[in-house]
Amino acid sequence: MATAGLSALLLTTEPEVRYFTGFLTRFWESPTRPWFVIVPASGPPVAVIPSIGAALMEQTWIKDIRTWSAPNPGDDGLTLLAGTLREIVPQGETIGCPDGIETHIRMPLADLTRLGGMIDRRQIAGDKGILRRLRMIKSQAEIAKIETACAIAGRAFARVPEIATAGTPLDQVFRRFQMLCLDEGADWVPYLAGGAGPGGYPDVISPARPAPLKAGDVLMLDTGLVWDGYFCDFDRNWSVGAATEPVRSAHRRLVEACDAAFDLARPGATAADLFHAMNSVLSQGGAGTDAGRLGHGLGMSLTEWPSLIAADDTVLEPGMVLTLEPGIETEGGIMVHEEDILITAGAPRYLSPRTGPEVATL
Repeated sequence: MATAGLSALLLTTEPEVRYFTGFLTRFWESPTRPWFVIVPASGPPVAVIPSIGAALMEQTWIKDIRTWSAPNPGDDGLTLLAGTLREIVPQGETIGCPDGIETHIRMPLADLTRLGGMIDRRQIAGDKGILRRLRMIKSQAEIAKIETACAIAGRAFARVPEIATAGTPLDQVFRRFQMLCLDEGADWVPYLAGGAGPGGYPDVISPARPAPLKAGDVLMLDTGLVWDGYFCDFDRNWSVGAATEPVRSAHRRLVEACDAAFDLARPGATAADLFHAMNSVLSQGGAGTDAGRLGHGLGMSLTEWPSLIAADDTVLEPGMVLTLEPGIETEGGIMVHEEDILITAGAPRYLSPRTGPEVATL
């Protein structure tokens, strides 16, 4: 912060607040109330939060907790927040907010504008990438939580034959798979995507429909379940009945693409290097999915920086957790495969239970 010329960080989103406080709650699903944490250049963080959250925040290590009764449309914490910023930040100094890709400010625009006029000769600017840098490099405790989430998902994936067969409606598969995740130990399943269709699937973000699975379909499930506040994010494919040779070939190429990126995933390589490694495999006799990227960071959020794209020159460092997510066009649409890996000081390590090149069958 000193190097960036910042006297404090102002944090407003769930992962940012939780990163510094440990404040873990599903209450963020409600957009009604704003929440603020101020991290000064020296001294402990200060929480400026709605009074409904005081009891839980008191269970964290944060001692300075300032509250207001919310919602209050006329002054939803602004006076309290502005007063706290004036107290902590000297006049003429700068307050940083995360402002890069994959960030947002979680308060009404009108209130943000008003706040600028309530903090006297202080300004709000970007955080110069401080939060991105911190969250990209995971501690051993964070890695252990992600690995636990991956193990839970792996056990749930292994049980998919219990819930999916020819004739099972896809929406029923989605519901029952979430039940499997919870049964295996997930705290909740905020993200589940997938698809099914003959020889592939049309996309990977549509809601599940009640159409029954048919022989020749490829089923894919992609889960971002949470354990103790940390995500996993990987998928698996199954052929309903015997797989055709094009499906088997596509799956082998997807696994080969993951392996190519995995072999390069060492400190000093870049996110772009991993993209090119996967893309070179995918382009041999096929085409990509135009998904925009072939993987990303993972942690407190389902997707974090970096992005595995040609334009991302982020250098890999020990402690980064990444997904490898190649996709390929097939005769039936697309197929996608995803694994979660850890960058170490030496060879990388799979956090998800790695699948083999042969597509599983139901």
